[in-house]
Amino acid sequence: MVNTITAQQAYEWLSNGDAILIDVREPEEFTQEHISYALSLPLSNLEADFKTLSLPKNKKILFQCLKGSRGEKACVLINGQTECANDIYNIEGGISAWKDGQLPFVQSIKKAGLSIFRQVQIIVGGLVAFMILLGFLGISAAFAIAGILGLALFFAGMTGWCGLAMILSKMPWNK
Repeated sequence: MVNTITAQQAYEWLSNGDAILIDVREPEEFTQEHISYALSLPLSNLEADFKTLSLPKNKKILFQCLKGSRGEKACVLINGQTECANDIYNIEGGISAWKDGQLPFVQSIKKAGLSIFRQVQIIVGGLVAFMILLGFLGISAAFAIAGILGLALFFAGMTGWCGLAMILSKMPWNK
């Protein structure tokens, strides 16, 4: 079971110094906007990076992402580590709820392009649609390729690791 808190309660705990906030979104998302108290540890590297932190035992650990899903995954992952003695919480609604609550956050003044996740969705979605079209035109192997692409998206969603996202993050337009 994952403990959840509201953005307002998280703000109070952070303001009082009772908690540590970890943002589990990818670095480009964090750069575009983040809660000023947040430490960036992407979910894709969280397990390894979390072990290297020396967190005070008397602080609550709060996880946050865009809407709450990745934060929940982070809670489950870290709760599974027996050496973590801190109380762990997920901020309900992530940074979206934080902003909806009119709480302070940091926003980049640099004009943001398409996020890596949107680029992955555009590329893979376009390829799947194209493969299905080719399949209906008689190239039956295209249906299999569309299935493989769907399976790759499923794998990325379940594990937090996406090879295409890693490649896209190295592209000059994403620097």
